[in-house]
Amino acid sequence: MSGPVTLDRREGPYGEVVLRRRDEHFEIIANGTFLIDTSDGRSERLLIDAAQAALPEGERAGASVLVGGLGVGFSLAHAAADPRWGRIAVVEREEAIIDWHRRGPLAAISGAALADSRTVILHTDLVAHLRTSSDRYDALCLDIDNGPDWTVTEDNESLYTAEGLAACAARLKPGGVLAVWSARPSGDFEGSLRNAGFSGVRTEEIPVARGVPDVVHLAVRPG
Repeated sequence: MSGPVTLDRREGPYGEVVLRRRDEHFEIIANGTFLIDTSDGRSERLLIDAAQAALPEGERAGASVLVGGLGVGFSLAHAAADPRWGRIAVVEREEAIIDWHRRGPLAAISGAALADSRTVILHTDLVAHLRTSSDRYDALCLDIDNGPDWTVTEDNESLYTAEGLAACAARLKPGGVLAVWSARPSGDFEGSLRNAGFSGVRTEEIPVARGVPDVVHLAVRPG
């Protein structure tokens, strides 16, 4: 395996974001912290599938989903490949990442999904969007950090607090599903979800080659 090659490096309002290629894979680094790469994608797809499966059976067709974080595009592409989803909104605060998908090498992953009439890209901060938008969704699929206990920027920490989870609940329809990706399980976050009034709190795991599994934390807004 060869060393990484930097393809683009940008300084934005939230710090530095870098796109690198390592052999045939791409990876995104935010403020010096590895964020995501294209080597696997199973847990990003699980984020979408687990949210869809947790919806009430009669409400899965045409359900709306907000994907928090464009990343390398796995979650968006997987959602767009499922005809059961209706509106697919993707919130991404980094202009560079959006550019890499629209005009850069990541278009190979997300191009068809971005061209899908159901898809809309919202260039804004997820935390601010959750607190100020009046839109409501059947599912929120959030993947903007390495997990509730390992945030990329300090501003993101508020998403996992009681106030942040209340904002998530406000953006969900009754019976809607909150799915949060994490690079490791968090019992504390499960407790926070229950304390915030969510039901059906559980964690699904994806084993990895080394270390603790990637997980998706799931919770339902009561009807």
